Amino acid sequence: MNSVDDFIRRDLAAIWHPCTQMHDHETVPMLAIARGEGAWLIGMDGQRYLDAISSWWTNLFGHAEPRIAAAIAAQAQTLEQVIFAGFTHAPAVELAERLLALAPPGLARVFYADNGSSAVEVALKMSFHYWRNQGHGERRRFIALSGGYHGETLGALAVSDTGLYREAYAPLLMQRIVAPSPDAYEAAPGESAEQVALRRLDDLHVLLERHAHEVCALIVEPLVQCAGGMRMYHPRYLSGLRALCDRFDVHLIADEIAVGFGRTGTLFACEQAPPPHAGAAPGITPDFMCLSKGLTGGFMPLAAVLTTQRVYDAFYAEYSAGKAFLHSHSYTGNPLACRAALATLDIFRDEPVLQRNRTLAAYVAARLAPLVDHPHVAEVRQTGLIAAVELVADKRTRTPFPAHERRGLRARLDALTHGVVLRPLGEVIYTMPPYCITPGEIDRIVDAIASGIDVACR
Repeated sequence: MNSVDDFIRRDLAAIWHPCTQMHDHETVPMLAIARGEGAWLIGMDGQRYLDAISSWWTNLFGHAEPRIAAAIAAQAQTLEQVIFAGFTHAPAVELAERLLALAPPGLARVFYADNGSSAVEVALKMSFHYWRNQGHGERRRFIALSGGYHGETLGALAVSDTGLYREAYAPLLMQRIVAPSPDAYEAAPGESAEQVALRRLDDLHVLLERHAHEVCALIVEPLVQCAGGMRMYHPRYLSGLRALCDRFDVHLIADEIAVGFGRTGTLFACEQAPPPHAGAAPGITPDFMCLSKGLTGGFMPLAAVLTTQRVYDAFYAEYSAGKAFLHSHSYTGNPLACRAALATLDIFRDEPVLQRNRTLAAYVAARLAPLVDHPHVAEVRQTGLIAAVELVADKRTRTPFPAHERRGLRARLDALTHGVVLRPLGEVIYTMPPYCITPGEIDRIVDAIASGIDVACR
């Protein structure tokens, strides 16, 4: 047994990995990674793998990006951690100021957490507690979209609609109200993505008429329902969603954890909502915006929940009033993570990142276009640098492959033979590469996807 095999044996003897049926690793290889370099991961055996999924959608500018690494190293020499209750520090303050300057207008306060699920928990609790402080304790339910995903802690999972997870933990979860997704994949023959969005807004209007009096907030992933199969929808839905939430006085939570920081072509996906009327500015302002993943460029766990002054004011009172927001964790506002986030924002400030991403996205679209005609491809869809190919047994009827056949896994394993890391969502093969990707590396990813489809669909 060589040293890498021995290392993997040690891993499998001691570690329980996330989102993994550990039994799979009797046949599916575990990759032991020694280091990262730009868009590449280098294994302990020297094998190179192109990271086509940005290591779970976190990495923005490449592995071991020197500017972010240097910022963390410098901060570590000064202050690595301090309690954030009653204390503060420069990286946290500067980061909050810069996030608010970049965010949609009207967001005025930043609450720090440490990961995406925690950010969603904060937003859910903060919305409920706002209404409680306002004398509306009857508001204790949430509306979520079918096919949505917001994390795996109990609150975040309760407002998600991923069947396997909800089925396992259903007895522990609060009951949310489900609105039909505006997902354009579900369009009727001849129906446009925009028409689907408008139809689903009508459905939501009916739900709100019936339930608004008991609802705290509606939560949505703007433009792309990522873990739900990279399903995408028209930005008109966001404009209508904001209008309905205003009309029925319900909070809007924008989960930008996966789609924020340039993934969709704008810094935040919410910016792409069309103006509600002539002369108005594009984009919407949610009541809560949840950020994580790309916030630190993929270097450190950190999350931020941005909210309005109106929400903040509902908690601002004498201690004896009992209105204080009750949420904390030991590493809130960690200086190292905040400094990594500041270095990430510096790159956005100093380089034409979004313009470059749009150019790369156009190249991805051109390279994926031939797959539209594949007999087992139901749809090729894309929003910014997020692109997905959905496999089906029958293209005409869009009949899916039986789940137990695990066609996506076959494609993933074939991609590894081409030195490309993919992690399909069921039968949806997608790529969400880091922004340092080159056209030549995109060619390699698309070639691996095409090969994987052929192998998976035999």
